[in-house]
Amino acid sequence: MVGLAAIAELFGGNAGTEELEAFYPIRPDCLADIPKTRFRPRVGKTLSARRWHAAFSEDGHLDIEKVLRRIQRGGIHPSIKGFVWEFLLGCFDPNSTFDDRNQLREQRRERYAMWKTECQNMVPVIGSGKYITRPIITDDGQPIEGEDCHVTSAVSDKKVAHWMLFLHQIGLDVFRTDRALAFYEDEANQAKLWDILAIYSWVDDDIGYVQGMNDICSPMVILLENEADAFWCFEHAMRRLRENFRCSTSSIGVQSQLGILSQVIKTVDPKLHQHLEDLDGGEYLFAFRMLMVLFRREFSFVDALYLWEVMWAMEYNPNIFSLYEQPDAALDSNSTQTLHAKELKRYGKFQRKNLQNGHTDKNCALSVFLVASVLETKNRQILKDAKGLDDVVTILGEITGNLDAKKACQNALKIQDKYLKKVRLYFYQKNS
Repeated sequence: MVGLAAIAELFGGNAGTEELEAFYPIRPDCLADIPKTRFRPRVGKTLSARRWHAAFSEDGHLDIEKVLRRIQRGGIHPSIKGFVWEFLLGCFDPNSTFDDRNQLREQRRERYAMWKTECQNMVPVIGSGKYITRPIITDDGQPIEGEDCHVTSAVSDKKVAHWMLFLHQIGLDVFRTDRALAFYEDEANQAKLWDILAIYSWVDDDIGYVQGMNDICSPMVILLENEADAFWCFEHAMRRLRENFRCSTSSIGVQSQLGILSQVIKTVDPKLHQHLEDLDGGEYLFAFRMLMVLFRREFSFVDALYLWEVMWAMEYNPNIFSLYEQPDAALDSNSTQTLHAKELKRYGKFQRKNLQNGHTDKNCALSVFLVASVLETKNRQILKDAKGLDDVVTILGEITGNLDAKKACQNALKIQDKYLKKVRLYFYQKNS
């Protein structure tokens, strides 16, 4: 997005609004419509390029404890954001060397190229720098004729047909994704996002593509220039988020997290929970979007990225790479018996607190407590003014562009602490 000279100038600096806009320029006609950005890289708090490079040993081992501490304090400087995300999301092991990671990166690029070729052979527009927004086959697999005909014969394979039926929907969502960013004025960048989502939906045919994945993937495309690297960053993000997108006729993907949210509010603020129950909102469906796309719509682009990296740093598990790559050989990340104080420091704040309290429910993510913190900030207004669910939705809609991501995370940790203490007290009283 910016030249090397500009990046070098920003490495040690305290970037302001103008400097952030150099990394994520906004289309002039959209400046008045975007939420206010609150995040600013701060000297001594934000993980800078200098601090990032200094965290590696000579052969490439990363001091993840030092990096997590800095990110949780002030986020990541835009110049290195994509590279740091690869570690936070478990693409790479901090204990690996530069050579180890280069070898793994090449293997992954080759695997992505193989999948891309496989998809291109079925739909040649993939990889062409263009993308589609119209159906290419009928529901029964017949090709749809037109000047941009992409399929020339009937499709009988159910997996192929199902995949093809969603390609135009991915294109429609891509067209709407982050339209305020100048980056997506270039159709080639939109096509890159479409390619990644199309290939991902082919590879993960169990979940496929669901609207909202475009909001998760878009930052990876912007932050990582190499398409294969962006794909693998997104793929690893989806490993923790994919169940949010598993929908059926009888359930929605985030239902388990909504259930945890209900439990948390009932525990820490029973009066608010009862009021929501009385409004027929006890299932907390009004929080669906916040959980599904991790607050992308409630924050500016820059603030959403800051929120994500702070969340991922707070949730960080040092065994994440092993859990993904070698699940059978990985340490039991739910066990605290063998973890000493020094080892616990390699976990993020949120995950560390869960381990210390023996709380291991994977659906009890930091994002759940973030929603709880939002509800708590609107507690009085909801209790006073909400006469129906529409009122709750309207009140929560007021937070768009008005939330401070750092304060929201701090409040989420306080609610987590309050919740764990109350749960611990409940079990103590029950068993005494």
